Amino acid sequence: MGSGGVLMNSLVLLYQCSTWFLFQRDNNKHKLLFRLPLFVVVFFVELASAFFFFMVLCSLGKLLGEEMETTMFFFSFLSLIPSLLLHLSFAQMPGFVSLDCGGKENFTDEIGLKWTSDDKLKYGEISSISVVNETRKQYMTLRHFPADFRKYCYTLDVVSRTRYLLRATFLYGNFDANNVYPKFDISIGATHWSTIVISDGNTIESRELIFLASSPTVSVCLSNATTGKPFISTLELRQFNGSVYYTYSEEHSYLSVSARINFGADSDAPIRYPDDPFDRIWESDSVKKANYLVDVAAGTRKISTNLSIDVNRDEMPPVKVMRTAVVGTNGSLTYRLNLDGFPGIGWAFTYLAEIEDLAQDETRKFRLVLPGQPDISKAVVNIEENAPGKYRLYEPGFTNLSLPFVLSFRFGKTSDSSRGPLLNAMEINKYLEKNDGSPDGEVISSVLSHYSSADWAQEGGDPCLPVSWSWVHCSSDEQPKIVSIILSRKNLTGNIPLDITKLTGLVELWLDGNMLTGPIPDFSGCMDLKIIHIENNQLTGALSTSLVNLPNLRELYVQNNMLSGTVPSDLLSKDLVLNYSGNINLHKGSRKQNRMFVVIGSAVGAAILLLATIISCLFMHKGKKGYYKQGSPVSHPSLSIDSSKSVGPAEVAHCFSFSEIENSTNNFEKKIGAGGFGVVYYGKLKDGKEIAVKVLTSNSYQGKREFSNEVTLLSRMHHRNLVQLLGYCREEGNSMLIYEFMHNGTLKEHLYGPLTHGRSIDWIKRLEIAEDAAKGIEYLHTGCVPAVIHRDLKSSNILLDRHMRAKVSDFGLSKIAVDGASHVSSIVRGTVGYVDPEYYFSQQLTDKSDIYSFGVILLELISGQEAISTESFGANCRNIAQWAKLHIESGDIQGIIDPVLQNKYDLQSMWKIAEKALMCVQPNGHMRPSISEVVKDIQGAIAIERGNSNEPRTSVHSSINMGSMDLAVADNLLSINDSIAQPPGPR
Repeated sequence: MGSGGVLMNSLVLLYQCSTWFLFQRDNNKHKLLFRLPLFVVVFFVELASAFFFFMVLCSLGKLLGEEMETTMFFFSFLSLIPSLLLHLSFAQMPGFVSLDCGGKENFTDEIGLKWTSDDKLKYGEISSISVVNETRKQYMTLRHFPADFRKYCYTLDVVSRTRYLLRATFLYGNFDANNVYPKFDISIGATHWSTIVISDGNTIESRELIFLASSPTVSVCLSNATTGKPFISTLELRQFNGSVYYTYSEEHSYLSVSARINFGADSDAPIRYPDDPFDRIWESDSVKKANYLVDVAAGTRKISTNLSIDVNRDEMPPVKVMRTAVVGTNGSLTYRLNLDGFPGIGWAFTYLAEIEDLAQDETRKFRLVLPGQPDISKAVVNIEENAPGKYRLYEPGFTNLSLPFVLSFRFGKTSDSSRGPLLNAMEINKYLEKNDGSPDGEVISSVLSHYSSADWAQEGGDPCLPVSWSWVHCSSDEQPKIVSIILSRKNLTGNIPLDITKLTGLVELWLDGNMLTGPIPDFSGCMDLKIIHIENNQLTGALSTSLVNLPNLRELYVQNNMLSGTVPSDLLSKDLVLNYSGNINLHKGSRKQNRMFVVIGSAVGAAILLLATIISCLFMHKGKKGYYKQGSPVSHPSLSIDSSKSVGPAEVAHCFSFSEIENSTNNFEKKIGAGGFGVVYYGKLKDGKEIAVKVLTSNSYQGKREFSNEVTLLSRMHHRNLVQLLGYCREEGNSMLIYEFMHNGTLKEHLYGPLTHGRSIDWIKRLEIAEDAAKGIEYLHTGCVPAVIHRDLKSSNILLDRHMRAKVSDFGLSKIAVDGASHVSSIVRGTVGYVDPEYYFSQQLTDKSDIYSFGVILLELISGQEAISTESFGANCRNIAQWAKLHIESGDIQGIIDPVLQNKYDLQSMWKIAEKALMCVQPNGHMRPSISEVVKDIQGAIAIERGNSNEPRTSVHSSINMGSMDLAVADNLLSINDSIAQPPGPR
């Protein structure tokens, strides 16, 4: 080696040693103010030392008789200065955050990174783990969160308009002792980042993202656990400088890192900090991973150099990475690798530097060849032309390139090239479209500022996306608005925040049971408000006349405050439930008589209203013996709201006479169904409306209870995916329920009943039926206040109308969720094969019991098999859930698919529903998804099928979940007094 090379290497060694010494000396003081003066001193000491070495080597060269090109060498030395500055400036690690999730103390690791405990996080639990061959302290613990349907966020401070690398890692280590590999989502702000799927308990899953900070903080959230519990091991933030990773679309997208590869690496170990000042992790190309860098061309050889590389441009890959490369001695380099997160639009760059000594007559020219993209192969790569001189970075690439999941690529030398292609490193990122989140985010943040210390105010991230906060509900728009605020009994003090009145999409406001003071604000900007609960506070002032101008207002509860003045007469004349009792200085004014109203001013008023309701119904059917008894349910107007239609208050359930039913059914001539409840007959009313009359055979207490239950519930529930109750009859010793007629019978009949012969339903129709039924259940669980648990979901209780649209029926066993309780204690009811095993053993009913039953229905839709069968499932399986689980978990989905479908389906949509069905029938309720999540996955499967068939559904509709319905009735549902009970707060 010449003396120039010796000097170059000496300088590199000198500045690396000195910076290492400084780092070790000061590794607990990563602050610019402490280190900058020392860096400056050391830098000039290094320069002086370098000149000293230079003179010594020159003298040695003369003594040895060697010739030295002094001028060229001097300029080569000067070229090291930028690298020196770069290395020194990043040794101070500005903008580095390393969170040890679940850690109990701060520490500095073996490579000099300072780790901080996340012990200030108020939620989640900590677990210690031990994994073979993993000794790093940051992977000895983790933080995990409940498998519920809220999100759990870390909020990190950043510098606005600065680019960062964000990295999250996950090492399961069987922390929950269940060996159930978790699956959950991670998001950045309102944007879904990735789904974390753990497939090996001893392997670290890692996700990296490059983003431009647009605000002083960034939130990283875990949510939507479909299996196991969400957890996180580490969370790291690394600040870039200058224009590194600048893209034209960075205002609207992130870069999700898919591959960062060091070619020609001399070991399996990745390269990261301190070799990479930004702490990027460069994976070795020799790492043995499944489907990772395979199909290597013959003649591929590794090369390396010890000389420094000028990398001070563009993305500045580390010198250590650029010192190694692969060359195609036979003229080609070929590789195939899997790209996480793809297919999609990507950012792909190669990092090239000539590190071989080429003779003057030698050239290295080559092309990149991508299958299916011939235009790309036209460009010729010539490192020498684009990075004059050796050991300089050249960074060709594409900022907008469509890439598949499995990427096959080749570098081939051109015909006029004497050397084969060379490749030092490669980086591929996927554009992740940024979601700006809810337009109400800024407004609700102002509300939170009043209660910054409260636990409920610290959930973090966007209020609606990708999962809404636990105390808000949001619309289903692409940019969702807040439609419900539920802050009952949260110890709120002070005035009602005025910012709430800026939420233009607000439908429900629950602030009851707090210590709020001051006046009721002007809600005239919230024109969609239907429900206002601000009772049991300390509010003062008048009942604002602005409330009169809310066109959709249906419930106004202001009782037990300190309000004064007169109730506006226009408010009294509105069609709404109004309770203003307990305000001793608030008096009733005059009211207009032209519209129906409900006013609960006192217990006496409620009693009078109740009595009037009973008398009016008795008067309508005067003379009918035994027609009404105490157990007869009657719905009250204004106590049910149809969440799927813009209609007024529901009508009272119609009381049919026995003679009307006889005439309509032609003396019960046509029997269309039967069951344990009794017989169903076809009928037609005088106006031509077709009906189904369910005649209950049981006159037992339980039979009467179920009859009352169904009438009370269905009188108040209105949704396009629930069978409509038209009325009832209780006369001549008969109890009858009158429904709309459903022309196409039950789902069960179409899957494995008499209707299957010659007219089986195809897969997309099955999906549409599942979507309809799920939306009906979604309304029960989320659109009713309090929620309703069906308790007897099965394929025979899903009915199909003339257009094959599905509706959920039979609410005789349904229960109302108890406000504030996690479950309802209940004697087990339901149908064998559909009953939730957890409910069966614990006798504690939850909405997840319905989810189990619906999972069984999904399996029926896939397989065409009954829920219980002694013939179809073999000796080792008692029901469809056990049978399907064995097949699905072994990857044999074909073993359960209904052969009637004849392969007329997209396997991806079939897998999507099969996996979701399996989640629904998990043995533990907390591991099952919500019905809203099930709806989303069914819609995703439908989108896959429609993408293949391009056949739109004849009538697309959506379910609006935020309707409200007063179902506050006593558990036995037998007393007519319960029909106008005051609704409790939301769950």
